[in-house]
Amino acid sequence: MHSLRLIAPMVSALALAACAVGPNYVAPVTPPTAAGQFVSANSPALSNDPAASNWWRLYQDPVLDGLIADALKSNTDIRVAVANLERARASLRGARSERLPSTGLNAGATYGRLPESQRAPGSPREDWSIDTGLSVSYEVDLFGRVKRGIEAARGDEAAAAADADAVRLAVVADTTRAYADAASGAARLKVANQIVDLLDKSLQLTERRHEAGLATQLDVSRIATLRQQRAADIPALEADRQAALFRLATLTGRSPADLPAAAGERAVGLEITQPIPVGDGAALLKRRPDVLAADRRLAADTARIGVATADLYPHISLGGSIGSTGPNIGDVFGGGPLRWLLGPLINWAFPNQEGARAKIAAAKADTQASLATFDGTVLRALEETETALNAYARALDRRTALKAARDEAARAAAITRAQQREGAVDSLAWLDAERTYAETEAALAEQDARIADAQIDVFRALAGGWS
Repeated sequence: MHSLRLIAPMVSALALAACAVGPNYVAPVTPPTAAGQFVSANSPALSNDPAASNWWRLYQDPVLDGLIADALKSNTDIRVAVANLERARASLRGARSERLPSTGLNAGATYGRLPESQRAPGSPREDWSIDTGLSVSYEVDLFGRVKRGIEAARGDEAAAAADADAVRLAVVADTTRAYADAASGAARLKVANQIVDLLDKSLQLTERRHEAGLATQLDVSRIATLRQQRAADIPALEADRQAALFRLATLTGRSPADLPAAAGERAVGLEITQPIPVGDGAALLKRRPDVLAADRRLAADTARIGVATADLYPHISLGGSIGSTGPNIGDVFGGGPLRWLLGPLINWAFPNQEGARAKIAAAKADTQASLATFDGTVLRALEETETALNAYARALDRRTALKAARDEAARAAAITRAQQREGAVDSLAWLDAERTYAETEAALAEQDARIADAQIDVFRALAGGWS
């Protein structure tokens, strides 16, 4: 008890004197211009309101909502990311356990023969010997090695959580894109079939005119060739649509045969009529999971400098053990011979500390690399967002021009059809009008699909929620 009274004040004094060596983490400063409004957010299709959280609900499609819920629950990439997060959490628990005393319990039994000079008078020379003991040790974190280790593990855990969020964001965007591709594919198929039907009617009319001597076989062959060219587009469109549905099945954790029929029933492309809220740069950098992950990895690497620096100083542990040895269990636990030890242990690599200093230099280099990674991640986040916003605005501009071209081509085709029936124009002018109309109609349908794709790129870059 006297020894315990001596050691208790020593522990208190060491705890009060404890400090964490190494630098404290300071969040890096981003360029002030990064926090402002986006350069490309000047389109009427965009607004500066805060970005939507569950952005896919702007499409107001219950089938899409259900598919995303399935993907968040069953997607295999998300399952891997969650497992990685659990491993990081386990490492954090391990680091925190170093703040607690470590204990060990041991017991053993042996049977042997002792020299007569070593045995007690009247005791047998051959007998059992049972030994038990309990040991306790506690590292006094005088220079913050354990504290910095916990900080590093906490940063790794937060980075893994942000990585998991990044995977969720990607899965939600890819699921929406696959669903949009399937819907756009159905819409493009509808347009392609309508064009073929229209050309079928034109072909029938030309054949009747040929039979009446008002058109040549060349006229029939030309319109038949155009009809077959447009019909040849249909199998490729069907293949693209099926590929989107197969991709959708994988994203939602299903085999293709298990995908619900409702997933492929939409025949109109996804569309958002209201301006897309995009927020500003400051909100973006707080929301993007890749930026958050880079920040937490920088914090973890900064803490590891302290872990390495602590190796320059002594490691101080307080420990004790208690045990007993006897010929049987009753002697061990019934008041037999008792032994105990109590005292501090100092472990210090000195004077050769080149190994520790090399570890410090390596930790500092890792921190510099993490800082550069963070800066690059911020710049790429801004680049991706600006690029997506600009591409979306330009896609809408192109659709406006294509729609005007399609409307003009439709009017021109209607006029030439009427003139061709009356013999007022030759077959080449009529065929050219039909071809132009077919091409502009197909281009408009394809552009609608690109707009949906550009919208999803915007939402992915803005990193909306996924709850």
